[in-house]
Amino acid sequence: MGFRCGIVGLPNVGKSTLFNALTETAAAQAANYPFCTIEPNIGNVAVPDPRMAPLAQIAGSQKLVETQLGFVDIAGLVRGASKGEGLGNQFLANIREVDAIVHVLRCFENDDIQHVDNKIDPISDAETVETELMLADLESLEKRVPAFQKKAAQGDKDAKIAASVLGQALGLLREGKPARFTVPKDEEERRTFDQAQLLTSKPVLYVCNVDEGSAADGNALSARVIEKARAEGAEAVVVSAAIEAEIVTMPPEDRGEFLADLGLSETGLTRVIRAGYALLDLITFFTVGPKETRAWTITKGSKAPQAAGVIHTDFERGFIRAETIAYDDYIAFRGEAGARDAGKLRSEGKDYVVQDGDVLLFRFNV
Repeated sequence: MGFRCGIVGLPNVGKSTLFNALTETAAAQAANYPFCTIEPNIGNVAVPDPRMAPLAQIAGSQKLVETQLGFVDIAGLVRGASKGEGLGNQFLANIREVDAIVHVLRCFENDDIQHVDNKIDPISDAETVETELMLADLESLEKRVPAFQKKAAQGDKDAKIAASVLGQALGLLREGKPARFTVPKDEEERRTFDQAQLLTSKPVLYVCNVDEGSAADGNALSARVIEKARAEGAEAVVVSAAIEAEIVTMPPEDRGEFLADLGLSETGLTRVIRAGYALLDLITFFTVGPKETRAWTITKGSKAPQAAGVIHTDFERGFIRAETIAYDDYIAFRGEAGARDAGKLRSEGKDYVVQDGDVLLFRFNV
């Protein structure tokens, strides 16, 4: 689908273990030394959605096709990355390519696994990574903003917009705040800000990697991270990478019992995937038929032709209308025919804003 979350963190925090569990592959060699992940590993994971099975059952679909979210395991960062230390330059380039940052923080004690700073302090770890990203943004904007201001003074309209919104971001960075706190004044400023691809403008999800005993309720270290996330308007999820790594080796039918014994109702990975989805402001619509029930991802606020374009560009180009049934109506009236008889099937035009859970059938002509 093209939406990607980059998994970052200091060396040895459980980043690659988590990534392996997410993608159920051992492609990332999770060895216990810095820089063992140099090329970013990319894995697409299915987004769990409990609504699909009931839809498929009503429609008699032969198969279910879930929508996917991409996760990129990005090599461990160290202090000085913004100056090219460690794998710095590569790290920054890889982060530019993702839509959101999943920041893994070590919230467990284990003498066998060395910490890069020889102390367990997730808040300090988060700040180390954030500082490197802020320094890279600061360096970039300190060159760009004066150039835009100069052009703006000569009457260049685009430069005026850039000088305003990026100037605001530069002010925040100088105060030690990330660029995502920037508030663009209008749609043009928003577009310019997005195009600037600032590292600290990306939404952040903190993943607190705790020991197995703390997986259900977290611990004192993860509580501090959750507090930090709340203050920043970010998301935080508690996960035990060790448990997740164990679960993926089990047959699916044994997983529920194993989780219940630990006081968990779902895997940590499900929570990470769901939080990543929410972080990117994504919603799901469905296409349903005898062949398959399929989930599709779009950004919240997308209109019907854009949703059609996710399936095929021809659908968007030749869009006529979208036959729409809300998920609850599809279930309540047992499918398309029942919904139509109950007056719940709507024919929507090109200005219709697709809602989460809509069951759509596109009419188009190319």
